[in-house]
Amino acid sequence: MENDDFIRTTEERHKRTVQAVLQKVYDAGDIYFATYGGHYCFGCERFYTDKELVDGKCPDHGVAPTWIEEQNYFFRMSKYQDWLKQHILDNPEFIRPERYRSEVLSMLDMGVLEDLCISRPKSRLTWGIELPFDANYVTYVWFDALLNYVTALDWPDGEKFAKFWPVAQHLVAKDILKPHAIFWPTMLKAAGLPVYAHLNVHGYWLVKDTKMSKSLGNVVEPVRLSEVYGLDAFRYFLLREMRFGSDASFSEDALVGRLNADLANDLGNLFSRVLSMCAKYFGGAVPTPGDLVEEDQALMGLGRTSLENFTALFPRCRFSMALEALWELVRGLNKYVDEQAPWALAKQGDTARLGTVVYVLLEWMRKVAAHLWPVMPGAAEAMYGQLGLALDGPGLDLGAEAAAWGGLKPGGALATASNLFPRLEVGGAPQGTKADAVPAGKPAKEAKPKAGKEEKPACTPAEGPCTVEFADFQKLELRVGSVLAAEKHPDADKLLKLSVDLGEEGGPRQIVAGLAEFFAPEALVGRQVVVVANLAPRKIRGLVSQGMVMAVRTEGGMELVAVSGPVAPGSRVS
Repeated sequence: MENDDFIRTTEERHKRTVQAVLQKVYDAGDIYFATYGGHYCFGCERFYTDKELVDGKCPDHGVAPTWIEEQNYFFRMSKYQDWLKQHILDNPEFIRPERYRSEVLSMLDMGVLEDLCISRPKSRLTWGIELPFDANYVTYVWFDALLNYVTALDWPDGEKFAKFWPVAQHLVAKDILKPHAIFWPTMLKAAGLPVYAHLNVHGYWLVKDTKMSKSLGNVVEPVRLSEVYGLDAFRYFLLREMRFGSDASFSEDALVGRLNADLANDLGNLFSRVLSMCAKYFGGAVPTPGDLVEEDQALMGLGRTSLENFTALFPRCRFSMALEALWELVRGLNKYVDEQAPWALAKQGDTARLGTVVYVLLEWMRKVAAHLWPVMPGAAEAMYGQLGLALDGPGLDLGAEAAAWGGLKPGGALATASNLFPRLEVGGAPQGTKADAVPAGKPAKEAKPKAGKEEKPACTPAEGPCTVEFADFQKLELRVGSVLAAEKHPDADKLLKLSVDLGEEGGPRQIVAGLAEFFAPEALVGRQVVVVANLAPRKIRGLVSQGMVMAVRTEGGMELVAVSGPVAPGSRVS
């Protein structure tokens, strides 16, 4: 993605577009002249209704608006209320995520949509695009500004308009939802233009739960942070940390915690361990695999599900959930190393099995790197390079990767070590040093593997519980939910299908839980449970599960993790 056109709404090409569209809508009878009185905010350059004011003041500027009564032109927006509502209902992905689709439908259900004032008299506002049918008036800012989307594509006959507009997607902040979700589609409909495909609405980055403000001195400088931690690592944090549509808090501590937990501990550790083992056992070359056994097939199933979820979620702007789905595979690969213990296979002299285990790891590492290219292009290319390959990011077919196998050819040369993601301190220095860090996403100098240490995991299941960083615990989003309904899974005796209210605007979640052996469905309805709420959705025996219910196994069966008293659905466990 790149900025290939910079447009000002004062340009002649835009004036021509605005006047042409206004004339089309006027000729169709959807613009009329009338007297209007309303609360006008000069800062916003717009009228507010009584319902929109907060304690009688502008919601954005916090000042009382001025009552203005004047004659103006109006767009007959109310005419398209029923059409817009039906269009949203017929196209569930038109406004994303679900919470903002619901918000717009609520706006339309509150009553008759008001017509939109689209002009200002020249006697009061000297700047603006003159109405083509009345030289005494200029166009109101929203009707003017929204049209720059099609001006930039050379509407009506430009090649770019024909190519891009039928699949156009808007990306906007939540504070301008109404103009883009209500004003804009009704304008397009009235002018006879196709409506855009998707409106993607994002939340705010907050600092300590407060909006960024120069006066408060809490503004984050992304260029500085990208220089300190590396552009790829910074991109990963932004896409991983914010659930699309919701606000997210930014802090440098959270940034470092996420980078150390996900990139250093999980992904970086995986590449370091596996490439060091290849150097030690196979001379730095891709080994030849043998037949896959049951444990390999289980990993194959996990990998396919992970990649399928990633490629389904990412195009829908569910970036955080897509990356969590991919990290299920990354963590699964580290677990596979621990369970298969290649160092033990080498000690036993089982070269054939060792070659299969290492090849399986390398091939899935290649797939992980490919899927990270949209998120961390530099790091993905570096990972591919360590695997002896060149990555053509724009030419990737990620949709085919889940089922494909054998992208790495036996005998190919590999890097002998990897240090792509060193653990960092706040400020960018590697942990335990005062030196500047190698920015994450840029390869460091290769180091010689330390014999006997590089392949052994820091903690194995046989050694007991592992010590984790607090940042690892912070990655879990535990919330209390109320079970609204429960029934047996149609294709699995041990599973229940639950409908759990987590206090979300999108409604209850469907969760598949292995509780059928211990609880009758009706015994769960009305109970409050603790849910791991930020797990990526995954299919379990044909049903999508959107979370995990926490429970404790006992000698007599199983007990649910619960709160000591009733709390609001969605309450955070900490």
